[in-house]
Amino acid sequence: MISKSINRHHANMRLDRYLRQEFPDETLSRLFGVIRKKKVRVNGVIAKAPLLLQEGDQVQIYESLKEKSKEPWGKAPQYCDALFLKNNLHLALEHEDFIVIDKSSGIASQPGTGTKAKETLVDMLWQWGQDARLDFKPTLVHRLDRETSGLLIAALHGDSLRKLAKIIREQKLQKYYFALVKGKLKRDKGVIALNLERSDSAQGSKVKVSDQGKPSFTRYKVHRRYLDCTLVKIKLETGRMHQIRAHFASIGHPLAGDSRYGDFEWNKKLSKQLNLNRLFLHSSQLEWTWKNQSIFIESPLPKELREIISQLNHKG
Repeated sequence: MISKSINRHHANMRLDRYLRQEFPDETLSRLFGVIRKKKVRVNGVIAKAPLLLQEGDQVQIYESLKEKSKEPWGKAPQYCDALFLKNNLHLALEHEDFIVIDKSSGIASQPGTGTKAKETLVDMLWQWGQDARLDFKPTLVHRLDRETSGLLIAALHGDSLRKLAKIIREQKLQKYYFALVKGKLKRDKGVIALNLERSDSAQGSKVKVSDQGKPSFTRYKVHRRYLDCTLVKIKLETGRMHQIRAHFASIGHPLAGDSRYGDFEWNKKLSKQLNLNRLFLHSSQLEWTWKNQSIFIESPLPKELREIISQLNHKG
């Protein structure tokens, strides 16, 4: 018999998913067969696949199954650039269930095409978790584009990961951004409601406005108007890839410094005159309710973006 005690990392997880995680070398058919043959009990009671496990539950498996490595994360990586990772992981908030990271522009959230080995936010979180001797690999619950700076949440155990994912799925995480866009918006506030469709190619993923796309909503309010651009505060109602960038570009007001959806000539002008050499998009504020308490956290504009605003203010 195999006996397991459920900890907080596996609380609120379905029994079948728990078995798949604990016995990754076994086939799904074998695991479901063990359940069907009534060889799995939870707290002494025969259990079915959809059962939600709770912290402290005792799982008994009356079958020989191959267990995964005892090392919770597998073999720990050896970083030759650990100093880089530590210096670039800025924590805006530490909580027993999660952390909030204030990401710099230029750092990719996760590995992918064009990212340097071991220099993504995922790598930094891995290293931080190893140094803090956590028994769970810190996991991002949402992401930002490489060029976007600002706030991101990472779960510190399995139960909080599932709860935070549910909060995001139900659109109960309020996300606010600041962006500098080209031209003068006609209205002081509004909602961009345009469907977005994703396409992938060798040059990278991109989204476009399409009737076949997913419904997408970006709410904005003008924060400050300048001669040929506008600083806007944005609230995301949905969280599609590149949503803010694609939405504003589609209405003729691309974001400053956007090399993918932006105005190439305007970006050159901004780089030369204002020394803007990054996307002007910053995740500035997160709000949600956690265990009946309101969580509110803000991130000021990074120094390089504040300098741009200072120059624009000087010019009127």
